[in-house]
Amino acid sequence: MNGKSVLITGGTGSLGKELTKTILAKWPDIQRLVIFSRDEQKQYQMALEYPEKQHKAIRYFIGDVRDLDRLKRAFNGIDYVIHAAAMKHVHIAEYNPDECVKTNIGGAENVIKAALSSGVSKVVALSTDKACAPINLYGATKLTSDKLFIAANNIRGKQDIKFSVVRYGNVMGSNGSVIPFFMQKKKDGVLPITDKSMTRFNISLQAGVDMVLHALETAWGGELFVPKIPSYKITDVAQAIGPECEHREVGIRPGEKIHEEMITASDSYSTYDLGKYYVILPQVPVWDLEKYISYFNATLVPKGFHYTSDNNPEWETVDSLRALITEHLYPDFKI
Repeated sequence: MNGKSVLITGGTGSLGKELTKTILAKWPDIQRLVIFSRDEQKQYQMALEYPEKQHKAIRYFIGDVRDLDRLKRAFNGIDYVIHAAAMKHVHIAEYNPDECVKTNIGGAENVIKAALSSGVSKVVALSTDKACAPINLYGATKLTSDKLFIAANNIRGKQDIKFSVVRYGNVMGSNGSVIPFFMQKKKDGVLPITDKSMTRFNISLQAGVDMVLHALETAWGGELFVPKIPSYKITDVAQAIGPECEHREVGIRPGEKIHEEMITASDSYSTYDLGKYYVILPQVPVWDLEKYISYFNATLVPKGFHYTSDNNPEWETVDSLRALITEHLYPDFKI
């Protein structure tokens, strides 16, 4: 990325901040790193951590992905776009469906239009496991967003631009996620558990960043990347954080799943194993499939293969969760 200009929508979020940290460290000669978001308070706070006087490449740009004109202005001179802006809280989306649609679907359309009209060369959009076989509005809007970005490769004409998507599970420690929630509730002596049989995929912020950077570097356009990551049981998270607390089952919230899914059996016909990642390829790729398979040494997964948080061969334990919490989130964490 040295000499390149990069823009992150939703750049003040958990992943946006971790991307900023990694990009500034790895590519000191990056030309510009634009933090695009609608929350001026979060931009102010992030600017205290990454001041423009100290980091000459960084820019803070107030804007909303719902505003196409503002996006076009922000994308002027940008090489790479990482689209992380979204409404992501399941229960809030259920209560405010039109707002979720405007941001997650309308915003995706605007990012595509702005990128096509601004000379951007690569776009990576962030997805979620909830977009796979969705049962809630948030997941449905993100599935639609995924489809929009993948199909955008079909309308690029002669432009040298590639659109791809990365999909992963719960980011450990991100805003609104279960570990910070349990850490807060631990003070009350009660950890509210939605359903004791619930499982989730788990990925660290840094692993999420690495996956985005991998897509930026390697995507041919139209891929949906899925990481091979462990699962955890919600009861193990509770045991890791508050073994002395009451673990009270409170019931699932509207739109929640007991288990999450990242690849369905129907996806298996176009899903390939790349080693570290799976990739779901477009039904009609804009490049030669055999060349892609040969170049990446890709292997088609078995028919009917599906990747869900409850059938995962790799699991976090109570001890490994405690180690991850100490390493990535709370260095002083002790039981």
